[in-house]
Amino acid sequence: MVARATLKWMGVALAVAVAAPALAADVTFVMRNDHPNAVEVELYSQDRDYVWPGNNQVFYLDDGETKQIPLSCEEGETICYGAWISGDKQSYWGTGPDNAENCDNCCYTCEGGETEQINLTE
Repeated sequence: MVARATLKWMGVALAVAVAAPALAADVTFVMRNDHPNAVEVELYSQDRDYVWPGNNQVFYLDDGETKQIPLSCEEGETICYGAWISGDKQSYWGTGPDNAENCDNCCYTCEGGETEQINLTE
């Protein structure tokens, strides 16, 4: 009887562990626009279908502007930036518009803190 009760509780514990939500974390992307034109930025999760800021909005950086972009994400999630010249989606950085391109060194892991300053230059 004890073994049966122990197995039952182990099953309940396992079900709770499997159903537990992902841990949330915060990360701040620090981005500087060193291009002479304004740029638009989106941040893309590589682990789920999620975009910041979302809802067909973008983060907008004027020329010379540095912006801190705080976001909540799932701990351990990979997030890449895509940026492009406002009005010219052919000139981009990172994964570009719609997360459509491959990139080197444009992704970060959600684990708290902030990124180093990301400089968008000509």
